[in-house]
Amino acid sequence: MRPSRTLPAVVLAGLLGSTALVACGSEDVDTGSEPTVTAESSPEDDESSPEADSGSESPEARRVGPMEVTGTVTDDLQAPWGLDFLPNGDAVLTERDTRRVLRIDPESGEQTELGVVEPATPNGEGGLLGVAVSPDFASDRTLFLYYTTGEDNRLARATLEGDTLGEPEVILDGIPLNTYHDGGRLAFGPDGMLYVSTGDAGNPDLSQDPESLAGKVLRMTPDGEVPRDNPTRGSLVYTLGHRNVQGLAFDDSDRLWASEFGDQTFDELNRLEPGGNFGWPVNEGQGDVQGGELINPQVVWSTDDASPSGLAYADGMFFVAALQGERVWRVPLEGSRAGEPQDFFTGEYGRIREIKPAPDGDLWVITNNTDTRGEPREGDDRILRVTTGVE
Repeated sequence: MRPSRTLPAVVLAGLLGSTALVACGSEDVDTGSEPTVTAESSPEDDESSPEADSGSESPEARRVGPMEVTGTVTDDLQAPWGLDFLPNGDAVLTERDTRRVLRIDPESGEQTELGVVEPATPNGEGGLLGVAVSPDFASDRTLFLYYTTGEDNRLARATLEGDTLGEPEVILDGIPLNTYHDGGRLAFGPDGMLYVSTGDAGNPDLSQDPESLAGKVLRMTPDGEVPRDNPTRGSLVYTLGHRNVQGLAFDDSDRLWASEFGDQTFDELNRLEPGGNFGWPVNEGQGDVQGGELINPQVVWSTDDASPSGLAYADGMFFVAALQGERVWRVPLEGSRAGEPQDFFTGEYGRIREIKPAPDGDLWVITNNTDTRGEPREGDDRILRVTTGVE
C-alpha cells in the first residue's frame, strides 16, 4: 500500500475577481497545476476565544497511522452516489443513472433493490443523487432523496416498508437545474433539521442571490418547512456563495462543514456559519474582500488534487472523497480549525465519490468510475471498507 504523504502548507495571497472566473461546466477540472494544499483559518477566528480551544483532542494526543483498505463490502455498482445507514446497520445506496435505491448488507454485501425513483431524470451530473435516513426511522420508516427532473432539482421523502420503497412525496421543488452543478448532498443535523446542498446550476450569479435556492446550503424541517431560527426569517437559506457543495458533515461540537468544488484553481473545505457568505463567484479559494464579509475556506486544494465530493467526520478527523484527485484526504480537526491534510490511495481505486462512517467504526468509501468520466476496472464500482488510521 502506498504510504501517506503530507503536503507542505502554502499560504495563498491575493484574490481572484469574478472577471477571472469561467464556469468550467464540470465537476472535474484538470488545470495541470502542481499539487498544493493550504490550511487557513477563517478571518473571524480568534486564538484567544474559547471556541479555538474546544472540539477534538490534539493530534499529538492521538496515535495516528495510515489509513488502510481492509476489504470490499460490495461491487458491480453503477454510478453510485449517495449513502446512509439504517438503524439496523444496513446501508441505503443510490445510483445516479439507474435511479435505483439499494439496501446493502454490511456482512454479506448482498444488494437488494428497494425501488426505482421514476421521476428522476439522469442528465450529465444529474439523476438520483443524495439520500438521508430519517433520525426517527424506527417510527416513521422514511428516506429522503434528492434528484433532478427535466425541470428542476427536487427533494422528496418516501417510506420504506420491508424491502419496498413507496412513492416519493415532493417536499421541495424549484431548485435550479443544469447538466452540471446540481449539488445534492443531504445530512440531518444534531438539531433534527435537514441540511441540503445545491449547486449554482451553471449560473454563478445565483449563488449570491438570497432569493434563489441555487448555490446554497439549505436548512429545513423534515416537512420541508423553514425553521423559525433560520438566519433569515422565512428563508430556507442557511449559507450562500457556494459553487457546488457535495459533502456535508458535522463535527463533535455540532459545527457543520462542507466540501466544495472550485472552478479553475482551488477546491475548498469550509466550516459553515449560519448566514455566512462563502464568496463564489466573487472569489475562489482564499481572499480578503468586501471588508471581511466573505468567509475564507479552512483548506484549499488544487483542482487536480481534489474535486471533493463526499465528506465524513470520525475520530477527530475529516475525510474527503476526491474525484479528479482519485484519493481520500484526511484532515485533522484542531480545536475549531482544520489542520494539515494527508492523502491516501492516490490512483489505486480511481475516482472516489462518497465516504461515510459505518456503525462499526470503519469508513465506507465508494468509487465512481462508471459515471462516464472514469476508467472502470473489473468489479467497479465498489464500496471499500477502510480504517481511519486513528487509535
